[in-house]
Amino acid sequence: MNTPNDFKTRLKIAKSKIKKNDISDNEKRGSFMGNAFKLGTELVAAVAVGTIIGFILDTWFDTKPWLIIIFFFLGAAAGMLNVIKAANRMQKED
Repeated sequence: MNTPNDFKTRLKIAKSKIKKNDISDNEKRGSFMGNAFKLGTELVAAVAVGTIIGFILDTWFDTKPWLIIIFFFLGAAAGMLNVIKAANRMQKED
């Protein structure tokens, strides 16, 4: 009976399975961080674009702070909607 060889074979198989699990855990962690960064960026970008549009329109129409405030809230609402849509898409993929 080749018990030591059988043990070595089973040990190699177990090590390869552990290595595969470690790689998949790292990929999942990276994917999670990428998704979190994407959601945060979408929210901040929408608020920034809305505020900049409000600032530009305020300087054209000389209605300082009103359009900045209005477009800030419109940008915040658009950013939240984008985050909700993206989160729903990510949930469906999983």
